Amino acid sequence: MFALGQSGRLQLEQFHVLWHVLDFFAPALGVGILATTLAKLVWRSELRLVGWLRLTLGASVAAGLALVAGLLVFGQDGRVATYGAMVTATALGLWWIGFRPFR
Repeated sequence: MFALGQSGRLQLEQFHVLWHVLDFFAPALGVGILATTLAKLVWRSELRLVGWLRLTLGASVAAGLALVAGLLVFGQDGRVATYGAMVTATALGLWWIGFRPFR
């Protein structure tokens, strides 16, 4: 899992770095998919012209940005405040793409 670098310090292998990044953004993708699916079910007529994939991408990107901001602010991931910001950002992303005036 760890490899000794030239400086003698332990470094993650590239494959493990990829898994860490994917694990970091997995909650954002999951919340984006779940929120979009529920929004399309609840507001079926209002969102019929907006594609599911477009809504999912917008919501997931907004949630991912909230996770990165939480990591920068708190210095670690997994804080409850970060997850609250992620849910808020997801709702704002869905609103921006699906419900804002003059869309």
